[in-house]
Amino acid sequence: MSIPLNILVVDDDLGTRLSISDYLELSGYKVITAKDGQEALNILEQYHIDLIVTDIVMPNMNGYELVRQLRQKTSWRLLPVILLTGRTKTQERILGYQSGCDLYLPKPFELEELGAAIHNLLERSQIIQAEYGYNRENVSSSTSHKEVEDNLQVQSNVETSQIVSPLTTREKEVLEILTYGLSNAEIGNQLHLSPRTVEKYVSSLFRKTLTNNRAELVRFAIKHGLVE
Repeated sequence: MSIPLNILVVDDDLGTRLSISDYLELSGYKVITAKDGQEALNILEQYHIDLIVTDIVMPNMNGYELVRQLRQKTSWRLLPVILLTGRTKTQERILGYQSGCDLYLPKPFELEELGAAIHNLLERSQIIQAEYGYNRENVSSSTSHKEVEDNLQVQSNVETSQIVSPLTTREKEVLEILTYGLSNAEIGNQLHLSPRTVEKYVSSLFRKTLTNNRAELVRFAIKHGLVE
């Protein structure tokens, strides 16, 4: 019998947490809830989580910052994250993807749509984990995140033969900072480049790695040992 997948639902609104939790539990998932990003990080230190559904506007730590902190740890960089928000402006959606989320779902949304998105992301995540040789059922509840992180880091140190052409020094610098979920402007500030120039490097990275977006690029970089 397979172990139910664990989903962490993060939202400061109790009604939203309950409605999503009830729906997902009826769908066969195990659900853990948190009221803000800081509480979510504490839960991640204690439990294995397969996917996160989080609101953006929350006290203590918002959804953007939560995702950024997730992407700074190797063991959490591949964790699928869905951002839920009433903010629908293009720039805000861009900020969501730049922070490192996998999907940006505006409110109001249908629970069936959320369920389909979760199923799709989990299915893709399981494929990626299979490629790493990481089997959740073989990881005991006492396994520390440090051990998981070390294991993923070792497994990611593989050949880079799938790169279309070698990365330049500057591309490697951009890629390393990009994995931490920073925006083009923030990357530019660190490397003393304009956001437009950073975007050109990011586009070049997409082309050389045959990826289509930042989430895929980060996964590729980790898998092929392109970042530390």
